[in-house]
Amino acid sequence: MDIGSFFLILALLLLVALFVSRPFFEPKRSSQAFTRALDHELSSLLAERDRVITSLQELDFDYALGKIPEEDYPAQRARQLQYGADILRKIDELQSEAISVQAASLHGSPEARMEAVVAARRADVPGRPGIAARPAVNGGKVIPATVASPDEDLEVMLANRRRDRHDESAGFCPKCGSAVQKSDKYCPKCGKKIV
Repeated sequence: MDIGSFFLILALLLLVALFVSRPFFEPKRSSQAFTRALDHELSSLLAERDRVITSLQELDFDYALGKIPEEDYPAQRARQLQYGADILRKIDELQSEAISVQAASLHGSPEARMEAVVAARRADVPGRPGIAARPAVNGGKVIPATVASPDEDLEVMLANRRRDRHDESAGFCPKCGSAVQKSDKYCPKCGKKIV
């Protein structure tokens, strides 16, 4: 046996040994794979939940149309509701498991731990999970609301404005028939001048 072939076989064995032992030296990759598996399982459960909701709506619709006999409807509906409740329990378990995996991966930097604490505090707000509660102020009126984003704050302000404008209704446009306000000089729909 030639010394060159001996070194070639030795090099190949070394490469194979490195390739096989690579997972032992990369533990972070396995936690990422576990997280991806959790995300995949969670998304499939959410899709199944949506399918069950659609199935319940179709069942109710078919019952209202008389396609399902009255004696079969309660049993079918109860089975679907039980299956949906089981799916919701699994979703809750997976979400709590995903949160614990994220918390375990955050042991590194103080900034990451602080972010985890802030996220947990936001989730503990009464009323709606994950939303910071604060009142919306519009024109001196305080409306208690839970606001998660500027979009929801804007929706509260628009609702207040619509309520205020509803009180100022002046009638209807003589040309198109849409509602006009006292402050309108022109119809907001067709543009006709309001006298």
